[in-house]
Amino acid sequence: MLDRFTFPGLTTRVVFGRGTLAQAEAEITRLGHSRVLVLSTPHQAAQAQALSHQLGRLSAGVFAGAAMHTPTDVTEAALAAFQGAGATAVVALGGGSTTGLGKAISTRTGADQVVIPTTYAGSEMTDILGETAGGQKTTRRDPSIRPEVVIYDVDLTLSLPVPLTMTSALNALAHAMEAFYAPDLNPVVDLMCREALRAFHSGLPVLAGDPHNPQARSQALLGAWFCSVALGSVTMALHHKLAHVLGGSFNAPHAETHAILLPHTTAFNAVAVPQALAPIAEVFGGPPGAGLWEFAKRINAPMRLADLGLTEADMDRAADLAVQNPYSNPRPFDREAIRQLLQDAHQGRKPQT
Repeated sequence: MLDRFTFPGLTTRVVFGRGTLAQAEAEITRLGHSRVLVLSTPHQAAQAQALSHQLGRLSAGVFAGAAMHTPTDVTEAALAAFQGAGATAVVALGGGSTTGLGKAISTRTGADQVVIPTTYAGSEMTDILGETAGGQKTTRRDPSIRPEVVIYDVDLTLSLPVPLTMTSALNALAHAMEAFYAPDLNPVVDLMCREALRAFHSGLPVLAGDPHNPQARSQALLGAWFCSVALGSVTMALHHKLAHVLGGSFNAPHAETHAILLPHTTAFNAVAVPQALAPIAEVFGGPPGAGLWEFAKRINAPMRLADLGLTEADMDRAADLAVQNPYSNPRPFDREAIRQLLQDAHQGRKPQT
């Protein structure tokens, strides 16, 4: 029962709907900027150029070099482009990689951020930045990292490939799962997470067969926003630690890694906090971990870390890295327990109660 809590509030302005990309210029002007650098990955360079053209005189150009896990050498190159263009703000168009680059620039320069997500990854509503250097990913929180404006345009997700739709959504669901047992959970985030479960549970099976369905896309994007608020409001634990280890040290793809780990980390912690994770069992059926595993299988999400190219030796090293620094988790663990969890995820076994 959440009868004592602190709600930190929501400081990021959100614009949600269909066709809301058209409001980017007004949002930039409202923040008081006249020159912005548009960011994207190489894959979304054409979209970024189109947005730059749409912004006209407000655009100081495009940097289309954002990369997974926010490598610091990419950030340095983007900083040079930002300063060379005389920009005072950034517009990040894309998924978690582009959002991360915008945050990295902002925390170093004080620049405002307008984020336009095209996936469900969920880092846009947070003050969290994960950066990779020398094969290690480090994560920190700071008010300077949190974006000023997020524009959710449902239309931008209509063309999201089905495989990425599923992995990105399960990535988002991981934020809700860990929020349920967070020591700083509050009723607002709890309600948003419960609604996110329902939104994804009903929306994703529809999108598996009809990826351009606007109503299901709207449901999924709303669920992603709810999960992003959770990620930015409360403390994450074991699941996110393992995902960062696999991503930062083995360059495992972010969304796929989260998706594969989710049933296993859920099952692991459900042993200690079954009531906290009861909302997952209620929506997805069965024990929470098994229910999520069955759902992931139903929507054809990836099931095995081995399919991402990770080896048994990688699992050994990942287990070593995961226990190096102590952190909060509802169920105590040691290296052996983490190694077994990773083995189950590596082979794609159905979690046992």
